[in-house]
Amino acid sequence: MSDYDTVSADVEHEEEIPEDHPRYQDLLTRHRIEQGVEKGITHLQGMHAEGRGSAFDYLLGEETIPSADEAERVAAAHLLLADRPVLSINGNVAALVPGEMVDLAEATGADLEVNLFNRTPERIEAIADHLRDHGAEDVKGVEADARIPNLDHQRAKVDADGIHAADVVVVPLEDGDRAEALEAMGKTEIVIDLNPLSRSPQVAEVPIVDNIIRAVPNMTAHARDLAGADESELRAIVETFDREAALEAAETRIRTGDL
Repeated sequence: MSDYDTVSADVEHEEEIPEDHPRYQDLLTRHRIEQGVEKGITHLQGMHAEGRGSAFDYLLGEETIPSADEAERVAAAHLLLADRPVLSINGNVAALVPGEMVDLAEATGADLEVNLFNRTPERIEAIADHLRDHGAEDVKGVEADARIPNLDHQRAKVDADGIHAADVVVVPLEDGDRAEALEAMGKTEIVIDLNPLSRSPQVAEVPIVDNIIRAVPNMTAHARDLAGADESELRAIVETFDREAALEAAETRIRTGDL
């Protein structure tokens, strides 16, 4: 039996997971979701969502494919061009990439806003505190003094000076109906989703088919690389992006990729 066969997903600290384990990223995300449930920031339903994503990531080869890297660079350009960019945070996002989302916000001048389907004051505060523990100074979503039109559930509740007023919104691990409602409001949506056929990437202006633990740091790296670019260069990056080609490349990889 190899050392890999003895590694348990039930670990106390993620540092116990060997980085050379062939399923390292899967074990890492699984552990972070479990920890999120224990901390009260992730809903139990988030574990099922993570399982679905894990299956698609396995089919992608658990790596950032070229079309996803291009989409992440385009996303960074959109955020740098935006007047009011916002990064939406749900329980899974908070569990998986809290510090990484804070880094992306700092690199692009974006706001962070907590938005939940299973919304309670306790979860909102727990996630906001968790983000602050990872370096966030201001977290929106607590007031929820505005609504996204044509949504009946809790994810309709947003801040008037946050998602409601945003021109560009990053909506990772998104509900399809809210993605459609945000599109109807005229928002530029950047969606991170491992299933290229789900509603969220299908309506997004920039669909990123990648694991969020790779996508967000990569977006930040691109944003820092593009920080000195002028507006014309950023607009050229945005305008030459082919969203349909990106979705097709991801689907082709999932259907035909070598495992």
